[in-house]
Amino acid sequence: MRTTSNRSDDRLDARTGASRFLALGCVSLIAVGTPALAQESTSTAAGEPKVLGSVTVTDTAVTEGSYKTDKASSPKYTAPLLDTPRSVSVIPSQVLADTATASLTDALRLVPGITLGAGEGGSPQGDRPYIRGTDAQNSMYLDGVRDIGAASREVFAVDQIEVVKGSDSTMGGRGNVGGAINMVSKLPVEGRFADLSAATGTSQYKRLTADINQPLGHNIGLRIAAMYHDQNVAGRDAIWQSRWGVAPSVKFGLTGPSSLTLAYYHLDTNELPDSGIPYQYTINNAPAGVTETGPVKVRRGTFYGLVDRDFRRTHANTGTATAQHEFGNGLTLRNTFRYGVTDQSYVLTQPDDSKGNVANGYVWRRANTRYSETTGLINQTDLFGSFAIGHIKNTFTVTAEISTEKVKVGAFQSNPSTGTAISTGSGYTGSFPTGGLCGTASITTYNCTTVGAPNPYDPWVSYASDGSSTVSPIGRSLPQTWTRARTMTKAISVLDTIDITKSLLLNVGVRYDHYITRTSAGLAASATDESGRTWVSRRDDIVSYQAGLTWKPAPNGSIYFSTSSAATPPGSYLANGQETNALGTDQNAADALKVERTKSYEVGTKWNVFDEGLSLTLAAFRTDTSNARSIDANGLVSFIGERLIKGIEFSFSGNITPRWNVFGGYTYMDSTIVDGGYTVTSGLTAPSVNTGKRFPNTPEHSFTAATTYKVTDRITLGGNAQYMGKVYGGYSDLRSVSNGAVVISKTLAREVPAYWRFDANAQLQVTPRFALQVNVNNVFNKRYFDRAFTTHFVNQAAGRTAIITAHVKL
Repeated sequence: MRTTSNRSDDRLDARTGASRFLALGCVSLIAVGTPALAQESTSTAAGEPKVLGSVTVTDTAVTEGSYKTDKASSPKYTAPLLDTPRSVSVIPSQVLADTATASLTDALRLVPGITLGAGEGGSPQGDRPYIRGTDAQNSMYLDGVRDIGAASREVFAVDQIEVVKGSDSTMGGRGNVGGAINMVSKLPVEGRFADLSAATGTSQYKRLTADINQPLGHNIGLRIAAMYHDQNVAGRDAIWQSRWGVAPSVKFGLTGPSSLTLAYYHLDTNELPDSGIPYQYTINNAPAGVTETGPVKVRRGTFYGLVDRDFRRTHANTGTATAQHEFGNGLTLRNTFRYGVTDQSYVLTQPDDSKGNVANGYVWRRANTRYSETTGLINQTDLFGSFAIGHIKNTFTVTAEISTEKVKVGAFQSNPSTGTAISTGSGYTGSFPTGGLCGTASITTYNCTTVGAPNPYDPWVSYASDGSSTVSPIGRSLPQTWTRARTMTKAISVLDTIDITKSLLLNVGVRYDHYITRTSAGLAASATDESGRTWVSRRDDIVSYQAGLTWKPAPNGSIYFSTSSAATPPGSYLANGQETNALGTDQNAADALKVERTKSYEVGTKWNVFDEGLSLTLAAFRTDTSNARSIDANGLVSFIGERLIKGIEFSFSGNITPRWNVFGGYTYMDSTIVDGGYTVTSGLTAPSVNTGKRFPNTPEHSFTAATTYKVTDRITLGGNAQYMGKVYGGYSDLRSVSNGAVVISKTLAREVPAYWRFDANAQLQVTPRFALQVNVNNVFNKRYFDRAFTTHFVNQAAGRTAIITAHVKL
């Protein structure tokens, strides 16, 4: 059993080891680079990036510190963003810095149209954004290459974050139903600079970062990004987070035309996880007339987890080699090879109310456990450039991809030697309404606790059976059995922007995927792939497309229409997301599954105004999904016939004046489950209660805005505002059979209420190389809930957090 003192020791070890590593690395690098870093350096070659102080200025940025981005990093974008016929939001590094953003989740809050989902037993913990109402947990990319593995991602080694909205399988492959997220790494560039920061704040907030770029000899560059982070969570009892990471990279051939970039990324996280607050009612005990339920009303800091039991650890290790050659005739060949391993382990208390315990004053401390290891190997080759046929210019990218991904998932046991599961009691006795109350044995063994006054420091132990005197401490060794999954993808895509005239552009793209996936449940942990396996497999050949027409009435504006498709084959999440189209363990059932297909349509206009310093986008969109899947109130797959999401989006990013930056937008979404499929009650089928309802995680209105204003040459003031409309987590109903027909007697929707959140920031430039920055997140200490799970619980967001950061530029 891990005692409270052991947990403290774990955290102290993580803090000490990571901080010493970071400090030693920073001191060593500064010692190497300080003499050279003292020199100001700019490139004299035309069109090459210039380094001003510590800010890299390339063709994607307008001015130093701008919020505007003109071009995405991936060559798959064959036109500037102004002429790309779809919605793309790019979060530049300056926005991340000004808002004191530390994680990918925090960064995505700045983008309208994105909501956050909650993980549970069937969906691993980690980043789970919803783009235009669809799960994007497995639609993550790093430098244009798929980044698999469930994890909570950091931004210390990220230059910018690109979010494309709408069906995106043509550019990214399987999934990407509502869009995709691409993180752009900090890699070596010309010039010398070092950015160091140290932050402290309320709730024991501490963060150190370093970003050092140093040329090494002739045409070779080195860059190292590093981070250490530790904090409690404002407004929540007992919860804490600690992590550290390092991302070194070296580039041979810094100025081309041939180059080789070697990069490595490591992230280690350790935390006491939080599943939030249970819903107030279940479908069984909701009072008459109550059709919606939100979180139960309890003290803000109420935490239902157990310090002696709960933990979450993740490790991410990724190595990338990128070779590139510019032929000098407008063509460039790039090959990216990546190998990555991500593992995650946790025991997480879920405040379960599946049998109505909350109404009786108790909560079942259900344990969700997981150990997973995800391995990915991918090789992606891009040939891109431009050529002309007569007066018609083509800007194209041809991509060939081959990849293999392997995943193994298991659960922790209280006694690994015998395979005994972690005992958490039955949670209830009898059946509602005569039962529902947590049993006495569950209460005395701390597997149940009171709704209003749980004690995170209860002396929990894992009993072999409730009431037994036999005590087995929880095991941190590997599980006894694994569920394994693997996939192989072979794909080729062609994307092209055709300049029919100077004012009329045609964007087209097509991708073919040959996708093979296999699963094997319950394979012994000690077994190899060649022993004792029973595999369920499936092959899919998938074609996806995109097409768009752009008219430019002026050089600084465009009007466009586009359509695109996405395909999600069965088994595509590989246990790294909420797999609603899983293969299962029956081959016949797997063969009968269908590919989930989505089509998106978008019409919009983009303009660069205020001397082209500010980018504005207005778009109307529609996404249709057939063979859709969702998770019902019982945690089972619900087969939905058709889903429709349509809406309007307005976004802005850039500079109104050289002193005034703005970033954000507004999204309206009207989501409808057109056909919810059928459910079975006592052998009879009836239309699903979901038909006609809003799809989960699609708020009707969402708005974000971040801004800074340079009051003087030394003082900058800023702030952020975020509005999120009501979000539904899921629905349930009570059904019975009367006179041979199915009768629905009650329905209940689980939701989190709408909220506003406001942040503030200020910066004082003390000297040209030293600045102080203050951020106050959630200024008014608003209590709000930012993630709704289908059943059981909602996640409560952090309270007011004040941070002061010292920035040093060398």
